[in-house]
Amino acid sequence: MIEIKHLKTLQALRTTGSLAGAAAQLHQTQSALSHQFSDLEQRLGFRLFVRKSQPLQFTPQGEILLQLAEQILPQIQQALQSCHEPHQTNLRIAIECHSCIQWLTPALNIFRSNWPQVSVDFKSGVTFDPQPGLQQGELDIVLTSDILPRSGLHYSPLFDFEVRLVMAPDHPLATKALITPEDLAGETLLIYPVQRQRLDIWRHFLQPAGINPELKSVDNTLLLIQMVAAKMGIAALPHWVVESFERQQLIVTKTPGEGLWSRLYAAVRDGEQRQPVIDAFIRSARQHACDQLPFVRDASRPAAQKNISG
Repeated sequence: MIEIKHLKTLQALRTTGSLAGAAAQLHQTQSALSHQFSDLEQRLGFRLFVRKSQPLQFTPQGEILLQLAEQILPQIQQALQSCHEPHQTNLRIAIECHSCIQWLTPALNIFRSNWPQVSVDFKSGVTFDPQPGLQQGELDIVLTSDILPRSGLHYSPLFDFEVRLVMAPDHPLATKALITPEDLAGETLLIYPVQRQRLDIWRHFLQPAGINPELKSVDNTLLLIQMVAAKMGIAALPHWVVESFERQQLIVTKTPGEGLWSRLYAAVRDGEQRQPVIDAFIRSARQHACDQLPFVRDASRPAAQKNISG
């Protein structure tokens, strides 16, 4: 019988001291507000305030309802505010890409400045096989280029990046116009310590041609670049990772075949991508990466592929 709008109207009447003032505060006409009070009083069976009283006087029944408004309305406001605040206070993140930490750290600083109540935790020990941990609830977000089908995970696209072959400036392939898979047959391919099936250069360039070069694992980007510069092997890395080294002429980069592009995703459990904290992190990470990294493309734009659920 009593609605929230009635309690707000009574409160406005007490605050302003007049029907005209209450109507202005509530963005209504005075006649509409007067009609609302008359209708409510008729349904309740008693008067709420004394008409034409100066200053405005509430009836005993009106005072009772005013006390109710003063108790209920702040509680409603607090409850609504809580609904908009994050229930998640800890964000557990793992990355499947060694190079991502270069841009993710400053992106996290920006995120934490906007969400200071949320602590961020990097989970170690699952760095290169974290998606099962995400499925089991041990993680909240995994940055990955790999999509697991029928996994119950949702993949929000972050950005697209070009994979380039990285070699010493005086490497024999550095002057070759078009590099084919066969050109890499006798090379040593320096890679991060991951299974070769997870390497874009293997899946999309070498394996289809039946080429199987020697692989050597290196777990540090800077060391990998130094080994490339010393002609101890070549590598296939995101262009944005090696752009600064290329500018210093420590290495050169070449396009494998007709070009090789990959996409980085933020993987979460399906349905959790709409949670405020997770959504804010994904948006913040995407914006920072696309603003700061060279040679990447925003994968969330309409022309790009839509979100994917595995």
